[in-house]
Amino acid sequence: MPKPFVIGLTGSIGMGKSQTAKLFAAEGIPVHDSDAAVARLYGKGGAAVEVIDREFPGVVKDGAVDRAALSALVLGNPAALGKLEALVHPLVTAERGKFANDANAPIILFDIPLLFETGLNAQMDAVVVASAPEDVQRARVMARPGMTAEKFRSVLARQMDDAQKRQQAHYVVMTDKGLDHAREQVKMILADIRTKLSPHA
Repeated sequence: MPKPFVIGLTGSIGMGKSQTAKLFAAEGIPVHDSDAAVARLYGKGGAAVEVIDREFPGVVKDGAVDRAALSALVLGNPAALGKLEALVHPLVTAERGKFANDANAPIILFDIPLLFETGLNAQMDAVVVASAPEDVQRARVMARPGMTAEKFRSVLARQMDDAQKRQQAHYVVMTDKGLDHAREQVKMILADIRTKLSPHA
């Protein structure tokens, strides 16, 4: 099978990216979730456990990375965060490569929270941005357990502005008008991509 067409899906915190990824999956598109990949890498037996233990002593407990402890170390510390990303990003990249090889599908999707921020958008055949108005985003995020205004600000500070993301995207899925509305947008995006992939008579 030829190389699959790769969609990169992204969106700032609270924009409905994860739900949008599920809608693509429901349409039969294999989805690789970067957050889930990191969870596997941090879990017992994960490839990141040993390297993180070496660089950040004390954050590994019972053979797995304690994400809360690690987060406390890197939050507001750009040098520590940069060191962590340099350790973890290559491992996630390797997982994505394996996923692409094994997917055996004409279209696949990579769900990557920091797609633009890490420059990975350049490696995608199309970029989809999940978006919602600012007030909807804030309400969703602040409703999450353990979320504070400070944490929200800290996450936003690491993410490209939503308007910039939308400007650079090939497609935008607005997630503030319900699931059916979002699903229709996903179907339209896939129809457009499939039309482009079809050999012209």
